[in-house]
Amino acid sequence: MGIVVIGDVFIDIKGYSIASYIPQGRNVGTIAQIHGGVGRNVAEDIANLELKPTFVGLVDDDAMGEEVIRKLARHKVDTRYMKKLPNGMGTWLAIFDNNGDVVASVSKRPDHTPVQYILEEKGDEIFKDADSIAIEIDTDREIVKKTFALAEKYQKKVYAMVSNMSIAVERRDFLRKTECFVCNEQEAGILFSEDYSETTPDEMAELLAERVKMAQIPKMIVTMGGQGAVYADQEGNYGVRPPMKVDVVDTTGAGDAFFAGVCAGLTYGKNLEESCGIGTRLSSAVICTSENICPRFMPEEFGLILD
Repeated sequence: MGIVVIGDVFIDIKGYSIASYIPQGRNVGTIAQIHGGVGRNVAEDIANLELKPTFVGLVDDDAMGEEVIRKLARHKVDTRYMKKLPNGMGTWLAIFDNNGDVVASVSKRPDHTPVQYILEEKGDEIFKDADSIAIEIDTDREIVKKTFALAEKYQKKVYAMVSNMSIAVERRDFLRKTECFVCNEQEAGILFSEDYSETTPDEMAELLAERVKMAQIPKMIVTMGGQGAVYADQEGNYGVRPPMKVDVVDTTGAGDAFFAGVCAGLTYGKNLEESCGIGTRLSSAVICTSENICPRFMPEEFGLILD
């Protein structure tokens, strides 16, 4: 079954300003529409490591939804547990400046309820042979609750990602049950009610080592954009993973690719530092194109141990 990913599919509509972006002006540029969504991105990124993940999620019951399923299937993602429903996908509208950073965005989240039905009907079948579980922790609470119940039943490790930290802070009880939680420094600030905007990576690593113990989170990684990522666990291990130097085109999808690499690394035999290295390499490859496409790798390139 590979890694099972539970999350959303979005259609991303992106506008890129050609000249310097003027917040309240008319900006000339280009517009692209691509498949997105945290869960969908992670599943595709894991598939690009030739690991054949399984995706549990929803798409629209139309040609666009069918196109999403076909593309994931071409990437060797198991799509058997995807459902086609009206309004099954979300939409994200974003504007980017000349540095590839988002300067404005609006999103419409889909109805997650049908995912709960999938887990109730097929959960045992999905989880019993899974290598691990990756979930958007800010999805509906009943879905998260069912996921951790099934994971405990079949003794599977759960890795958590986030797209809305304001919702995720209400999931602290579940964060304590995750094998590893990954978020960015702004999201970590929301979780721990602190401001990390002026914190260096070395300082952040030491702080994180203290915070995970207080919060009883087994392992946690915080990405810091161009400064790399920091990691810490309950055993007192912590450190900094430097970034790779690349020409940035579009930063969206970088966090999803990083999480995919971390999840794959920890699932298949790597420690926190090594898994951060895999995530860094994947995210660096993604931000070099406006399509946020992760190139294909072989598991052997990262020394992943597959059964």
